[in-house]
Amino acid sequence: MPSVPLDAVRSYDEGLALADRAETGLVHRTAKGELQAFEQLYRAYHPRLTRFLDRLTRRPALVEELLNDTMLVVWNRAASYNGQSKVSTWIFAIAYRKAMKALSRLDEPMPDEPDDQPAPPESGPEYHAAQSQIRAVLARALDHLSFEQRAIVHLAYFHGIGCREVSEIVGCPVDTVKTRMFHARRRLKTLLAGRLEDWL
Repeated sequence: MPSVPLDAVRSYDEGLALADRAETGLVHRTAKGELQAFEQLYRAYHPRLTRFLDRLTRRPALVEELLNDTMLVVWNRAASYNGQSKVSTWIFAIAYRKAMKALSRLDEPMPDEPDDQPAPPESGPEYHAAQSQIRAVLARALDHLSFEQRAIVHLAYFHGIGCREVSEIVGCPVDTVKTRMFHARRRLKTLLAGRLEDWL
């Protein structure tokens, strides 16, 4: 396997650091009441938070409300951001707490994921059917995880967030994150046993 050039790794890390500094600057400007800075943050986080909240709550009707509640906290409490974590960690932690609080007030059963999710237009009917079935099976399996396990799986696998940051977002030690991930994987392996073999 070819090794990644050190310069490329350094360039990637520098790019991430630059992006973090830019977002930190937007938060500081938001704290001063700059609407334009807040709008930039909102546009940057809208798609990411939409995906996270949708997968976490499994209640599409709640997603926009929770997203707006999250960003309202960002607007109102931007001055409280102290830079001890990344901006993304801070914002995702707010969204996580909003979702947890909203779900704790609800007692209706979780909805099933529809089977007919859209596939890329260039794909054929067989591909479309297989992808829809895979998504439906995975969605139903994830719905069987606890809220805490589902949050960790989505943050780690769908958003690429590391264990240390996940621990800050969900408010528990890194070892607890790893334990929840272990149990989530084991549960998913049991739930998916034999279900995806026909399509993979």
